[in-house]
Amino acid sequence: MGPKARTDVLLGRVLPLSDGLREAQAVLVRGDRIEGVGSASGELGGGDHRVLDFGDRTILPGFVDVHAHAEIACVAERTAVDCRTPEHRTIEDVLEELRDALPDAEDGWLIGRGNFFFDQKLEDRRMPTRADLDRLGGDVAIALRAGGHTTVLNSRALERVNIEDLMSMKQGMMGAAVVEVDSTGEPTGVVSELDRALPLPDPDPETLKGWIEAELPGIFTAHGATTVGEISETLDGIRAMQELAAAGRLSSRIQTYLWAPGTMSIDEACDWRSHGIEEVGDRFRIRGLKLFADGGYTSQNAAVKSPFLSHGGRGKLNLSPEEVVEARRKADSAGLQLAIHTNGERAQELVCGALASMNLPGDALPTRLEHAGNLVTEEETMQAWEKAPVALVPQPVFIYSIGDFLPVYLGEHAERGRFPFRAILDRGWDLNGSSDVHLGSEPMLTQPLFGVGCYVTRRAYLGQPIEAEQSITLEEALRAYTIGGAKLLGVDDELGTLEPGKLADVVVLDRDITKVAEDDIRNVQVDHVFVGGELVHTRSGAAPFRPSDG
Repeated sequence: MGPKARTDVLLGRVLPLSDGLREAQAVLVRGDRIEGVGSASGELGGGDHRVLDFGDRTILPGFVDVHAHAEIACVAERTAVDCRTPEHRTIEDVLEELRDALPDAEDGWLIGRGNFFFDQKLEDRRMPTRADLDRLGGDVAIALRAGGHTTVLNSRALERVNIEDLMSMKQGMMGAAVVEVDSTGEPTGVVSELDRALPLPDPDPETLKGWIEAELPGIFTAHGATTVGEISETLDGIRAMQELAAAGRLSSRIQTYLWAPGTMSIDEACDWRSHGIEEVGDRFRIRGLKLFADGGYTSQNAAVKSPFLSHGGRGKLNLSPEEVVEARRKADSAGLQLAIHTNGERAQELVCGALASMNLPGDALPTRLEHAGNLVTEEETMQAWEKAPVALVPQPVFIYSIGDFLPVYLGEHAERGRFPFRAILDRGWDLNGSSDVHLGSEPMLTQPLFGVGCYVTRRAYLGQPIEAEQSITLEEALRAYTIGGAKLLGVDDELGTLEPGKLADVVVLDRDITKVAEDDIRNVQVDHVFVGGELVHTRSGAAPFRPSDG
């Protein structure tokens, strides 16, 4: 017989976020599971247990980030030069940062990290270009990545990637390939939907594993994100997370969606076990298959209904209805959930129409529509959602990072319908929370409480609320980032609420979140994080809890 499982009683302002219990004062944890939730430790039973008293601090279920690029984020922390606004206000500021980093370039490459809508956040109100980067001189290839869709290359980088080949590409991995040219037909250095086609240096597998182990806790776990829906990047990254989970060194649970064709083909993804990938209990799982139906707003390549002002196009659809149907059938046969990137409403309506034509049963696993709900300009889009088995995956943090700038690209058509979350809830749809953390993310986007604040206050990058009538309540926002995310990932029987029998993923905040001003929600901090009953993080400077043996 093995050692007896440790029993802890956590005392504080407990918000179980379950349907049956609104508030409590104590959570009983035995081993990796919750055994009870009650009004006081006494009613949870006696015995040999340790009491952890957090006073009036809020105790919540662990947060769930349903759409992230954890591998990319970890690599960026180690390899990318931070050139983001508002710390870097102008293109000259960006160039100065890159110039200082040139001596540290590895393998002849220097990678910079900008923001989503970089051209709008810089005071120059334009994107840096090849000509700007060439002013740094030297023989180093420079790639300034402004999110997951758009990159700026200097002349040396264009030589190394063979610009003629890029310009002849009809299709990128995330939408229609775009190589911007000037009035003479020469490339400006701005390329879109081509990031995985660029020959940027990759770390060796062991180095990558070390980076993920070192950086994942600070990016996700420390902020209370105990479960992460990972959109895969490389096979090495998948194997690294698997190996870390098997060794007990993965700080947050990972639910993986295999990106096709960026990581592997659809057929390979549906046969993922043949690639030496294994699930590791409840710590690392392969959950689904991820495709792209269109491009990004930042690259002005989302499949929208109203033309982009700069070029008059409406983006390009990356999938046909027939391809959507075939992908859904293959995913179903493999036991995978299908997730499709659908930024624009045309992409959402195409996918929904294709799924509706399949006459899937009413209890069919929903297809995830990634980014659906971020911009809804026409009633027909919501009606299309209602005709198909789909789940919406918007990003509340995008209220902050892109909300101000959608009308700049799309005009009056995008001045209404930005992040209509009140309407979505009122029509019976579930909400969830995610960071979509990438190279263009603001640093706070992986903080679930920042996302909760965005849901409630809707305050954007320029400081003003966007369509304030679409605000949701604090409780609704907390449920989105907990049980809402768990339901989307299909793990709500294990996670998402504080209830007996569920895994003991618990976060303790630095104060009573129900008593803070709305604009202060995003500043609430996570003091302690438990994953499977184990204390995995304590914030530096956090008030100590008072442990005592029962």
